[in-house]
Amino acid sequence: MMLELPERILARHVRRTAFASRVVWLPMVLIAGLLVYAAVLGWLSFREQTALRVRYQQEARHDWLSNPDKHPHRMAHFGNFAFRPKPPLSLFEFGMESYLGNLVFLEAHKQNSVNFSEAGFSTGLLRFGEISLAMVLQLLLPLLIFFLGYGVVAAERDSGTLRLLLSQGISPRQLLVGKMRGLVGVVMRLYVPVVLLTVVGWLVLQNGRVSADETARLLLLMLAYAGYLVICCGVAVLVSARSSSARTALVTLMGIWLMLTIVLPRAAQAVGAYVYEIPSKAQFFARIQDDVLKEGDSHNPADPHYAKLKDSLLTAYNVDSVQQLPVNYSGVVMAEGEKISAHIYTNHFDQLQQVYARQNRLSELVAFVDPFLAIRQLSMALAGTDYATYADFQQQAEHYRYEMAQYLNALQIKYIPNKKAGPTDKPHAISRANWEAMPDFTYQPVPVGVTLTQSWRSLVALVVWLVGLVVAFRWVARTFTVA
Repeated sequence: MMLELPERILARHVRRTAFASRVVWLPMVLIAGLLVYAAVLGWLSFREQTALRVRYQQEARHDWLSNPDKHPHRMAHFGNFAFRPKPPLSLFEFGMESYLGNLVFLEAHKQNSVNFSEAGFSTGLLRFGEISLAMVLQLLLPLLIFFLGYGVVAAERDSGTLRLLLSQGISPRQLLVGKMRGLVGVVMRLYVPVVLLTVVGWLVLQNGRVSADETARLLLLMLAYAGYLVICCGVAVLVSARSSSARTALVTLMGIWLMLTIVLPRAAQAVGAYVYEIPSKAQFFARIQDDVLKEGDSHNPADPHYAKLKDSLLTAYNVDSVQQLPVNYSGVVMAEGEKISAHIYTNHFDQLQQVYARQNRLSELVAFVDPFLAIRQLSMALAGTDYATYADFQQQAEHYRYEMAQYLNALQIKYIPNKKAGPTDKPHAISRANWEAMPDFTYQPVPVGVTLTQSWRSLVALVVWLVGLVVAFRWVARTFTVA
């Protein structure tokens, strides 16, 4: 008859002890209830927000196409809207979704900021945070793990059974591995239902039509969280093994939890904002306006830059006045002005993105000593609810705005005569059929490979923690003492 491995017996003992204690059931039931609540909240939020954005995007398209025959430049100022779609995995990880804008007004000459965030329309309750499945797994489940794990070794030491266990031939390594397996087994009984719940909700919300990219994101997300929870279990077992008593282990683990989930993330954020300061919204747009005016005003006929443009056109077409030009002069001026202003806006937005990137990089470096920061950043990135995805939406919306403005300028150059319409003449206009040739805005999600490239520090930080855990286990097993 084959004898059962000591690690397996110890693991089973941990699981039985955990589920036999009434004290443990209360926090477990509480966290299970929060997970169900978070799942329902994520489901409802995704359905409501997606329906709203799709509806308003359709209405914006309808309004665009309903415009009558008119001057192309009037159409450029009528503008259009780009709506940021809600990523499917936002039902699991809210990330920065509620704090970032959802739509941007696209018009000629300027880049508007993305507005209408959910936080902007919510009550003050949002300041207390949102309960998502990811938040419970990142913040509360580690607390439960520490509560379950503080006594796995230390309690044996307090009761005197630790010496008895070791006297039966169980090595410190087998002891630690068995306790670790038992604790991980308990935690997986909460985590696996969350995975199943997320997968089912994710599939249903997309009517079963999921891309390979989205599937890869989901798998990586679930693996990352499994690794994070294993790290938390390992920390609990190691602290329990090195503590002189169960009480000391509990106090130490509570201190670690506060440090990792509250102190370090807040400190990293504050230091990042202090070292890499960003301008206010008013200062940012005032600087852009100053630079635009330095380059020239396309609406001012006497502007030196555009006076040169006019002279070059007259020379190129060998005519004496703009009325003799075979192309619409105002359209050429608008196209030139759009090119200049878009370049200035893009430069300023790029500089702003670089400041945000430096702030985020600081948090990513701190993640090497704080697995909570590592999983939080990786989770938001894979779910598509991080700032990088938002910035990508801004860039795609700006590209669409520029194409729209230049398309309308090209129509003006080609079809609008230089001679102004008289008081009794019909205003210059082109057919409304031209509006349909401009396609609606469609956001293209960031490929998962690009996301991993952008978030490699957080991914590596988690791997470093897992490797460090193995090294720490070996060291603790080698130096383990009963007293």
